[in-house]
Amino acid sequence: MTNIHIKRIAYKLRRDLFTINNFVILVAFFIVIGWVVGSINALERNYALQQKIVHKQKELKLSKLELATLQYEQNYYKSDEYKELAARDSLGLVLPGEKVLVLPPNSKKATNFDKKFSVKLDKIPTYQPTKVEQWIDFFSGKNVPELN
Repeated sequence: MTNIHIKRIAYKLRRDLFTINNFVILVAFFIVIGWVVGSINALERNYALQQKIVHKQKELKLSKLELATLQYEQNYYKSDEYKELAARDSLGLVLPGEKVLVLPPNSKKATNFDKKFSVKLDKIPTYQPTKVEQWIDFFSGKNVPELN
């Protein structure tokens, strides 16, 4: 190539490609891309934080339920009914007119039947929503925790 050809190509590039309008459009494009990436990162962070809040609220409800159960159990152990049952069980006491009924142990057939048809709770599958369903729930506000 000759020097004139190179100058013509450089002139065409400066006149057609490297204009102020194209530079402004390129800068605007990079600003938009940066904004989109930042928005997506913020959405992902908010979604992860919301899931942590939901998990912590479930733990709180479970802890409150356990506390209530323990309080009921404590009240039961303080009751006269429990004291009477514990005395009957440990000391073998009975009320007047009561009779004791002693049953033989289960047969092998009954034990096998119970093992065969008993339901194992740990084998019951739980439903796990897909990522798309989780995002739809997030945007629609279904799993938004209630603030008290």
